[in-house]
Amino acid sequence: MTASESLQALAFVMLVIFLSYVCMILVPFLRRKKDEDGDAARFAWHVFVPCRDEETVIEGTLDRLVADFPEAHVWIVDDDSTDATAELVSLRASADPRIHLVQRRLPDARQGKGAALNAAYRALCAWLPEEADRDHTVIVVVDADGQLAPNALRQAAGPHAFGDPTAGAAQAAVWMSNRNERHPIPQARGARQWWGRYLVRMQDIEFRTTIAAMQCLRGHTLSVGLGGNGQFTRLAALDAIAGNAGTPWHGSLLEDYELGIHVMLAGYRNVYLHDTHVAQEGLPFTGKLLTQRTRWCQGGMQCTRYLGQIFFSRNFTNAGAIEAAYFLLMPFLQLVGTILWPLVFLISAAQGAVAPGGLGAWVAAVWWVLPLMVLTGVLPFAIWALIYWKRDERVGTALTALGWAGVYWLYMYQSYIVVIRAFVRLVLGRTSWSKTKRIAEYAAPAPAPAAATPALEAAR
Repeated sequence: MTASESLQALAFVMLVIFLSYVCMILVPFLRRKKDEDGDAARFAWHVFVPCRDEETVIEGTLDRLVADFPEAHVWIVDDDSTDATAELVSLRASADPRIHLVQRRLPDARQGKGAALNAAYRALCAWLPEEADRDHTVIVVVDADGQLAPNALRQAAGPHAFGDPTAGAAQAAVWMSNRNERHPIPQARGARQWWGRYLVRMQDIEFRTTIAAMQCLRGHTLSVGLGGNGQFTRLAALDAIAGNAGTPWHGSLLEDYELGIHVMLAGYRNVYLHDTHVAQEGLPFTGKLLTQRTRWCQGGMQCTRYLGQIFFSRNFTNAGAIEAAYFLLMPFLQLVGTILWPLVFLISAAQGAVAPGGLGAWVAAVWWVLPLMVLTGVLPFAIWALIYWKRDERVGTALTALGWAGVYWLYMYQSYIVVIRAFVRLVLGRTSWSKTKRIAEYAAPAPAPAAATPALEAAR
């Protein structure tokens, strides 16, 4: 076999694996049935909200959490904010015993989201009485702008989730809260607003179909991944992880998925909650989106260090280990693809150019390449936008759905840019991270700190 034939064979194998995976996530997603609610009163609920400079959103988040979940305690972790976040939360905590402020200061602060959540875990453990039922105490992690659906605790308490004592963690579906906003970028006009709407809509399609379908498959392979927003964990499971490793959360840039691995290694299972959700802001800025995804991708690469433990653990099913391995190795396969696909195309073109028979014979021999590219490089992505329009967001007409499908496959190719950036950062040992600014922070003029909100004025 020649070198070119070997490359073509490798490309074919990778293509078959990818298309097989698409079919494997599509079928259980389309065939899934709704999950039952449970009795939320059987559990004690504690919501962890890590914050760093979140004065623009934190009051609204507190209002929603307190109103929608009066049975829950809310723990705000102020990670050395330079704005009025801590003051606003302190004011609310002084008036409501369900709200707690956990303050962190440099040099201990700003060491990542996992470190902030570990601080909340320690504060909760110190606050709970010794007789607390830790098997029936559930931690909920919500972003500072997160909006939990009103049925979230009932779904988490259901027989498929924490109603089953073997369940250690659960992940809610994720929606974009600004998916239908016509002006997602403050004070922008024209093409920039259109581009912002496009990015937010594509993120909503991605989370509610492609990622949701991956989670549905993982529900069958018992390898559900946790996310950083809308994450539920049994306190006893966190205790088990801390007992083995010192802290529940660890240092990966993808600390949420990393936690899910540790939950399963500890002997619990993770579940996916598709019939409830948490809403968060979609990013309407290209640069911010690529930075966010680069951090996630690099975090996934860092988690490959757990592959040995996953495959030798008796707590992972064989199918779950294979699925986790595919997910963790996917960025590296994409890196291979960034070189392999263009190379195979150039080799095929070069072989055709030097073959006898003229241009007509060359075209006749390779005409099938274009429909193959559509079948394998466009349809596996575009189909998700059609499913989204049919089942989730019936906005506009069928032409709207076709329009979404026509651009969603292009959006998904941003992953090739992201994986290259993540790999370079990994090789260079760069593990720094920057907080993603809230959209409201881009509005001008910025309010003066002393006049940030009426509540802050009252506090002062």
